[in-house]
Amino acid sequence: MNAEPANFSANIHRVDYLAPYAEPCVDATSFIDPGARVCESLDGDWRFAIDPYDACLRARWFEENYCDEDGRAYPVDFSFDEWGTIPVPSCWNLQDPQWYWYEGSAVYVRDVDVAPGAPGERVFLLFGAASYAAYVFLNGEYLGWHQGASTPFQIEVTGRLCEKNRLLVVVNNSRRPDRVPTDNTDWFNYGGLHRSVSLMRVPSCFIRTASVALVPDRTFSTIAVTVEVDGMDLDGSAHLSIPDLGCEQAFDVVGGVGTVEVDASPSLWSPENPRLYDVWIRYGEDEWHDRIGFREIRVEGSTILLNGAPVFLAGVSQHEESVAHGRTLSEAEIRENFSIAKQMGCVYMRLAHYPHNGLAARVADEVGILLWEEVPVYWAILFDDESVFADAENQLRELILRDRNRASVIIWSVGNENADSDARLSFMSRLVDTCRVLDSTRPVSAACLVDPTVPAIADRLAAHLDIIGVNEYYGWYEPDFSKLPLLFSNSHLDKPVIICEFGADAVAGLRGDADEMFTEDHQLSIYARQIEVLRDITYIQGVSPWILYDFRCPRRTHHLQGYYNRKGLLSADKTHRKLAFDAMRAWYESM
Repeated sequence: MNAEPANFSANIHRVDYLAPYAEPCVDATSFIDPGARVCESLDGDWRFAIDPYDACLRARWFEENYCDEDGRAYPVDFSFDEWGTIPVPSCWNLQDPQWYWYEGSAVYVRDVDVAPGAPGERVFLLFGAASYAAYVFLNGEYLGWHQGASTPFQIEVTGRLCEKNRLLVVVNNSRRPDRVPTDNTDWFNYGGLHRSVSLMRVPSCFIRTASVALVPDRTFSTIAVTVEVDGMDLDGSAHLSIPDLGCEQAFDVVGGVGTVEVDASPSLWSPENPRLYDVWIRYGEDEWHDRIGFREIRVEGSTILLNGAPVFLAGVSQHEESVAHGRTLSEAEIRENFSIAKQMGCVYMRLAHYPHNGLAARVADEVGILLWEEVPVYWAILFDDESVFADAENQLRELILRDRNRASVIIWSVGNENADSDARLSFMSRLVDTCRVLDSTRPVSAACLVDPTVPAIADRLAAHLDIIGVNEYYGWYEPDFSKLPLLFSNSHLDKPVIICEFGADAVAGLRGDADEMFTEDHQLSIYARQIEVLRDITYIQGVSPWILYDFRCPRRTHHLQGYYNRKGLLSADKTHRKLAFDAMRAWYESM
């Protein structure tokens, strides 16, 4: 092998400049469920600069080498302490007009003062999400990287913290064909540290994860608990406490894992009764706490049962989107969305097409909304690439580990609108298997396409699903509406179906004839015909039309779209309710 030329400058010429950062990769194997632990927020103003040529990683800016070995100053290309600031969490696209369409890397820097902790404590950085890949550095030391725009990750910093510290994160949101989602989607590609960052302190031996759920045996009388412990003392005794149920139970932990089942008769969680219980688990010096609801969701034939009773999932789909904040919805915006859905008569919402903020599920637990949560295996993923599968599976694992204690979450979805190929069937059926290994208490679904040639619901993935999700746009993308009743008469199914998308674009306030596209009247006519057909199909057990409100989308360039998908039942700012909103409300209220 030829040696590099003497005048070779690695940070300028090397193509594989990311190779030194390939390890460690932070993934679900190191996942921590903080429950309701009190953490130290690192939110607020961080110094920030876009870095379109990845100069920070190429030239190792994080080392902050300002001088040579003799003290002579280098002419560096960064000035962390003088950069402007950006709020964390936020999407950089909405912080400055020049960053609106930016795709690439950006550098975040924050100085962190850390007070001394208890002897032997361990400390972790918690990231709610970073879109899409994040490379994390502390005091010039590389800690690891994470991929996946929407799921949380944690990095241990025990022994690496000083009184004063410099935290640097390189975030990259480039669209690439080997990412999940792929480079072609139907929503806006926001970038940045768009969810909260915090510091968590725990004892040297602590509860890493806990699963607490009602045993799905139809008796509603047994609660199963599993804990995973991390540290040196992996054998010992844990203690479960649910005060309002009178549950006090010690149980063994062996090799870091402990399980117990306790008899209890909780008030069952439902949209009408969103009852939550304080759950405490102690192990050694550590105490884990969360507020958890207990309910059973299962499928029997073509019926969905909640707490043993049939439930029709009257709902609506929603993107994690805000005119003011992009994907960084505030708690007030999350609550507003659920409130609007309830006003429409919804008991259920499909959170599309990627994991939304974990806060959404916690609020749904509190207010009583059933949720479909999914990973962005969207459209034309590289289904024959094992590295892409590993990415998708890791995102699914992180989502399930984050939200498996949320009573509101009743369905895991492994993807949306993929062509029925052999590679896709293998890819997605393996994701279904992952769901069942990690969580046997919830049904699994996916938003499938119909076979347009018959037409019929005939996706081969359906054999692997508990609930068949169907996206159909008869009257819109398929103008011949007569094919919709034919679709159902040709489909002979023994599983419940959720029509998880239908709809049509309408500009808020634009009126016209019922056959005039992009008017509210045309959207209403399609909704009215859809409702007339859907209400009579017995195996349809849920509906979530597309979509609650308009959202940004760069592929929507029609002059009446203006880079927005206009299929919302409300305008993007949610100040205007389109005519179809009341049509859905009337249907749901009639049930």
